[in-house]
Amino acid sequence: MSEVGKPLVMVGVDGSRNSMDALRWAVEHAASIEGRVHAVMCWEWSRNPLGMGITGLASGMVSPEEMAREKLAEVIQEALGDRPAAPVHPRVVQGSPAHVLVEMSQDARTMVVGTRGYGGFKNALLGSVSQQVVQYAQCTVAVVRASTDS
Repeated sequence: MSEVGKPLVMVGVDGSRNSMDALRWAVEHAASIEGRVHAVMCWEWSRNPLGMGITGLASGMVSPEEMAREKLAEVIQEALGDRPAAPVHPRVVQGSPAHVLVEMSQDARTMVVGTRGYGGFKNALLGSVSQQVVQYAQCTVAVVRASTDS
């Protein structure tokens, strides 16, 4: 079977420990159903999750999109190493994470998110992106709790 015909598992990744746990879970799940994974990282001009300053753009440094690409590659490598159990394809998309993930859910069999990413309140049970994905996604959603180690 070509990879295109394999079940698609999408996972929202922002670099947080929760999203890395979600990425690992998504790969294990995809392997169990002979599927493939799209690891999705979003970026927005109005938000600055990677700490990019205006001076960096003015001096010819990489764009926020390129920074997100590099960060996603680092996160995938750190979370999964060189031989993930299922094919993983990085996808960097401009837009609000909740909106992008909900929109992309129409093409997925499963959407995977962590309980919380970098934003929000530390003691919240679910982050705002996770809540919106659970409410509005058009496929099965798995919310992965962060590991308790470290």
